[in-house]
Amino acid sequence: MSLIALFMSTIHQSALCLCLSFKINTFKVKNLFSFVHRILACMLCLAHLLRFIVEIVVFPQPAFQHVGSDGGNSFGLIKSFTGSQHVGSGGGKFCNAIEDYGCKLGLMLMIIGWKRETRVDVCLLVPANVEERPLDSVVCLFLNQLLHHFHSDTATHKNLIFFFFLQTICKSPLQSAMPSSPFQWLLSLSFLLPILYAKQTYIVQMNHHQKPTSYLTHHDWYSNQLQSLASTTPDAILYSYTTAFHGFSASLDPDQVDALRQSDSVLGVYEDTVYQLHTTRTPEFLGIDNELGLWSGHTPQQLNSAANDVIVGVLDTGVWPESKSFDDFGMPPVPSRWRGQCEEGEDFRANLCNKKLIGARKFSKGFRLAAGVMSKEKESPRDQDGHGTHTSTTAAGGQVANASLFGFASGTARGMAVHARVATYKVCWKTGCFGSDILAGMDSAISDGVDVLSMSLGGGSAPYYRDTIAIGAFKAMEMGVFVSCSAGNSGPAKSSLANVAPWIMTVGAGTLDRDFPAYAGLGNGKHFNGVSLYSGKGMGNKPVELVYFNSKVNSNSGNLCLPGSLEPEHVRGKVVFCDRGVNPRVEKGQVVKEAGGIGMILGNTAESGEELVADSHLLPAVAVGRKFGDEIREYLKTDPNPTAVLSFGGTVLGVKPSPVVAAFSSRGPNMVTPEILKPDVIGPGVNILAGWSEGVGPTGLEIDTRKTQFNIMSGTSMSCPHISGLAALLKAAHPGWSPSAIKSALMTTAYTVDNTKSPLRDAAGGQVSTPWAHGAGHVEPHKAISPGLVYDISTEEYIAFVCSLGYDIKQVQAIVNRGNVTCSRRLGDPGRLNYPSFSILFGKSRVVRYTRQLTNVGPAGSVYDLAVEAPEGVQVGVKPKTLVFKNVGDKLRYTVTFVSKKSGSGDAFGSITWKNAVNQVRSPVAVGWARYV
Repeated sequence: MSLIALFMSTIHQSALCLCLSFKINTFKVKNLFSFVHRILACMLCLAHLLRFIVEIVVFPQPAFQHVGSDGGNSFGLIKSFTGSQHVGSGGGKFCNAIEDYGCKLGLMLMIIGWKRETRVDVCLLVPANVEERPLDSVVCLFLNQLLHHFHSDTATHKNLIFFFFLQTICKSPLQSAMPSSPFQWLLSLSFLLPILYAKQTYIVQMNHHQKPTSYLTHHDWYSNQLQSLASTTPDAILYSYTTAFHGFSASLDPDQVDALRQSDSVLGVYEDTVYQLHTTRTPEFLGIDNELGLWSGHTPQQLNSAANDVIVGVLDTGVWPESKSFDDFGMPPVPSRWRGQCEEGEDFRANLCNKKLIGARKFSKGFRLAAGVMSKEKESPRDQDGHGTHTSTTAAGGQVANASLFGFASGTARGMAVHARVATYKVCWKTGCFGSDILAGMDSAISDGVDVLSMSLGGGSAPYYRDTIAIGAFKAMEMGVFVSCSAGNSGPAKSSLANVAPWIMTVGAGTLDRDFPAYAGLGNGKHFNGVSLYSGKGMGNKPVELVYFNSKVNSNSGNLCLPGSLEPEHVRGKVVFCDRGVNPRVEKGQVVKEAGGIGMILGNTAESGEELVADSHLLPAVAVGRKFGDEIREYLKTDPNPTAVLSFGGTVLGVKPSPVVAAFSSRGPNMVTPEILKPDVIGPGVNILAGWSEGVGPTGLEIDTRKTQFNIMSGTSMSCPHISGLAALLKAAHPGWSPSAIKSALMTTAYTVDNTKSPLRDAAGGQVSTPWAHGAGHVEPHKAISPGLVYDISTEEYIAFVCSLGYDIKQVQAIVNRGNVTCSRRLGDPGRLNYPSFSILFGKSRVVRYTRQLTNVGPAGSVYDLAVEAPEGVQVGVKPKTLVFKNVGDKLRYTVTFVSKKSGSGDAFGSITWKNAVNQVRSPVAVGWARYV
């Protein structure tokens, strides 16, 4: 084959990738020529697709490499011969790897609502020998385009699980991919048109100031506008939003969407986005178990009484109301300002709410429209997943004695704000959390009267005008509601954050000083420490054969212990070593058990480093870090008769060092606004004990029939409600503080050293952590409640910030929920926002200058002196160097000048601290010499 022929063929095939990359669901028909042109172009695209699927060459079926989701924290990766990476989803439930060595037909299956999916997964199976077959690399590109389309932040998700069984694509690289018969053209068109004109959910933002007075309600106006502009029926509207957002969500086709976008009264039309869930010793670790001295000048009883008036709203998978954590014994009546309700459901009675759990609602219209008749989930606020009960009890669950998970982490379980009220809003279902439902939940929560919104969910980064959570959170902030969101579980990848708007508290995850040790003893006499929550009888003391199906030798994914990858005749009665990644950790153990194995060693890879997450496995299993994992892999490779025996050590306290930044915790820098440092803080998020739904086993697997009232989970989903609960305590102590003041108090008092007095470390590689991983540091409640000084930000300042981002006026109006904003005031540089941290970007200029303002919330006459830790390669000048606050509430400014002493690329970190004998008000500084976007 000539290089020219190969090149021409590759270009010819790549037309498919280019064609599929445009958004089919934003298909616009402006005239007949445009319509015909686009139809022909798409028919060509579909012709390519049909050829990939239908045209077969009889060659032996190659082995498959599986790419999909790791239930813990990782991305699935493959490489084409070009070296580009194709990334699968991280953090989902699982995807099955299916191999059919006898199959000679290409097959694509689309499955909607498959099993117990809690997020969208895109599972790709590609020929293992792709590097030897150039045309297959085109397939990789094609699959990447599909993944991008169905897994992007703005695409409509319907829990699509794709399995591509791809054999040899063509006999000759020059073979034409064009349809060769009218039948093929018709087949292409019949496949294409339903996609182009299928209805789906869109969120429509309206300029509510333009509502004519002739309409009694905004809903009436929205309904009329929709019918007149888009020719729909009144029942097309799913939700009307009145508080967190001004507008509605509706089932629309592309033509109707295009008609709405032409209207001056419409600020924006956005596809419904699917967000995903980001999944006790904690009070003692944070130092709030007795609350003595927590609130300077007040008694614990006064704080408890004040907390009774604080309401924490949790948007998640619902609630298990029978949990002992929601016992309302001794609580006073529900605050009279509460306007929420306890909704009835198929398995949920309104009287299940009480003075502790004061509200429970459900929002499922967006989910129902996407899932259609395939979903059998009950319309109820009840939690059948466990995630929502875990997060709500972490934030504000009551005290429960003798709590544990099958004896692990035994003691008294309690939330952060024990005396606060809880209201739950079920917006997440088996297929994920749809933006239209989340927005409806936020809308109701704000109207109901919550003080804190806790959301352990998110997607990727997107411009704020396309971010449902960011838009709803802006209105919440404006109305005095503190919003806390998880940063995401896509670490340790750089720039992997979610929920990065500055008016949101973005929370990463760290470890506790508690562990659940387990041990793997090898036949060579070596013993390796790991972790496990296995609670069964164990495997005894006799060593048994240890096996490992190395992917370099066996290309059937046996090293990952994927479903169907282990052959019982090779596993029965043995301990199996499995690599971490792709599918959930607990599922790997179940795969081993179903194949007849009696134990499992789960070894970390480079991606998860030394991070250890304990799981309640269904068979004896020990998880080890990368270093130990590599040693065991080497033992398996060199010893002719490898053996192992597993043992378990219960619960251990006082682990050092701690906290450590979790490897899965998403990292900065902020890709949407690099001038804002994210995450904001980290909190406890590894091996957290909290309440659980009795409708699901502790592993979440369908085969797990065990029941427990408490479960141990890990994720930024767990760290987020810790900060939400702490924010509720600060709200109780300082009811007049704004959400920005509460955020500032939590950030500027956070610590950056562990319990060995050393700098915080990163579990991913053991190195010292940076603000891109831990933000301002790990929260410290005792200091946060009396921070001395705060960086406050008004709504108008936030609007000026948004106006500085380069968005057009409609996009700005969409974010701030004000149709009359003109952006007469701008910050110029988004980094001028009065944020409690600094993110410096040296571009054309070597000098960056910012001014900040501090408000005294401490005693009158407070004096603060400056302490600067300059980033390497940067000169930092601050004026003035002393701040004297004569009165409580005084506001003083200072100006910082950052001067680069070098050029090129890289990053560096430091801090600016204002301190006296009582308080240290610390702001982290992150510096970059090349733009992050």
